[in-house]
Amino acid sequence: MIFMQWEKEQEQVRQEKWSMEYLCDTFRKNNYIDPETCERLGVKRGLRNPDGTGVLAGLTNICDVVGYEMKDGVPMPAPGRLIYRGVDVNDLAKTAYEQDRFIFEEVIWLLLFGTLPTSQQLQMFTEMLEESRELPKGFAEDMIIKAPSANIMNKMARSVLAMYSYDDNPEDSSLENILRQSIRLIASLPTMMVGAYQIKRRVFDRQSMYFHLPRPGESTAEHILSTYRSDQRYTHEEAKLLDLCLMLHADHGGGNNSTFACRVLSSSGTDTYAALSAAIGSLKGPKHGGANLKVMEQMDRMMHEISDVYNDDEVADYLRRVLLKQAGDGTGLIYGMGHAVYTISDPRAQLLRSKAEHLAQVKGYEEEFHLLCAIERLGQQVYSEIKGSKKVCANVDLYSGLIYRMLGISQDLFTPLFAISRIPGWCAHRLEEVVFANRIMRPAYKYLGDVHPYTLLEDR
Repeated sequence: MIFMQWEKEQEQVRQEKWSMEYLCDTFRKNNYIDPETCERLGVKRGLRNPDGTGVLAGLTNICDVVGYEMKDGVPMPAPGRLIYRGVDVNDLAKTAYEQDRFIFEEVIWLLLFGTLPTSQQLQMFTEMLEESRELPKGFAEDMIIKAPSANIMNKMARSVLAMYSYDDNPEDSSLENILRQSIRLIASLPTMMVGAYQIKRRVFDRQSMYFHLPRPGESTAEHILSTYRSDQRYTHEEAKLLDLCLMLHADHGGGNNSTFACRVLSSSGTDTYAALSAAIGSLKGPKHGGANLKVMEQMDRMMHEISDVYNDDEVADYLRRVLLKQAGDGTGLIYGMGHAVYTISDPRAQLLRSKAEHLAQVKGYEEEFHLLCAIERLGQQVYSEIKGSKKVCANVDLYSGLIYRMLGISQDLFTPLFAISRIPGWCAHRLEEVVFANRIMRPAYKYLGDVHPYTLLEDR
């Protein structure tokens, strides 16, 4: 009887496999598009120009990402700069450390409203964020605990969508209402993230979970650490470094994939919750928000396969083999190196490197930190040897993953932390799109198929 049941199950598996193979073969047979056709017709794949620059799709006052300078119509590499509403992130980071204060809340105000806040405005705004951190009554029980997710990004997207049902005025697209919704989501997204992670630990990892209420007087970085950790304890240096990460990821222009997704949905007139959940879905993609996970996998592999990470020749040889697809994960990519805009340097990577070194020493991650620095230094040389004149630099993902690991943060939360950092930028771009652009985005796609009459079923 048991054997007959097993045979029946195996036959079902074979039928399902055959069915899917047939369906996939049918799809491939009728849906091929030759990349050369795209080149011939001038299609801007990935909305990129032939020289790698982005297609101009809109105007913004929010953020400028500088990686090259145009000279006689030709893009020339330049030191990277990231500018929020006219203020360089290097100046923001310098102020935060010289005055020993948290800066992320100030950046949220700057992105949303366009100017640096006064002391009175900043105090009022931080209090507003604190008051909005708790989730609506019954939300955690009904929307998070009752439907656990193995992936925190999916749970965050679902939670943002669910907030629609707790809003008395969800569809109103006035400036006042979108600002109200934005502030509420910016403040509560960290709470959603930590709650989703705790129930994931309980259900999928079979570990204990704990829920801490938000504590008054904490910055966003402190709030994340105190609700994430079981003992709610953290050092000032840890909170400052997380605050720096949040600030550096807060925005990156209107053309990055998740922000563009938010603007596309916003252009259709949809509600705030739908637009921001779409941005979270975009950021989940490993080509966008999941890159620092790949860096950590690469670093762990190199730590295991290289006998001496302090030997430059050995590290460089390994990187060469990675580019030649003879080592690593076989993709030919050195994760953490290269960027769509930055050419000579990524200012975010430079800042994280400079501020993470001391914590690496304190936490016992000197070797890992040295290896990442070696990848940055030697990766450029190896790229030049193998790829020719291609200019590459370290990007922010090279160091952000190690920082999160040093803070004791699970890899489950690497990309969700990116979403918490980026939601102020998403909200600012949504406001700009709704209030000023006010036209639905509708790019063109050229049809390549033929036209033929309908064939009757019995004649096919």
